[in-house]
Amino acid sequence: MGKGKEDDPSLDPFEISFLPEFKEGRGSREPFVNEYGVVIGDHEYDSPDSPLNQWSAETDPAIMAGDQWVHPFKDVGFQTAENRDYFERGITPQAGIFMHPDKNSAYHAGDPIPGSDETPQKQPE
Repeated sequence: MGKGKEDDPSLDPFEISFLPEFKEGRGSREPFVNEYGVVIGDHEYDSPDSPLNQWSAETDPAIMAGDQWVHPFKDVGFQTAENRDYFERGITPQAGIFMHPDKNSAYHAGDPIPGSDETPQKQPE
């Protein structure tokens, strides 16, 4: 990372220097407790009630998805080059950079699942 305001030593290690338009309405800089009793924004993301500490074969991984797991200012994901370009410099990410141009990820979407009685859902056109 280059020297500049984005490397401000007063920032938390997981923070970046957001452009003014990205600071408004983000929420508090303070840590918060999510609906699972896990403190978000303290860099430990650990508690006895955390799904990570209660994980089993029956745990739906989707439980760990969503805004309740992301701090509005202090998240390791902000440190990626794409996010720093966008939030610190206003450079919009290129469309399709995470796509597989030679793979159709929707191939067989809507086909019945072998051994399932479920009616297949059609992919939107």
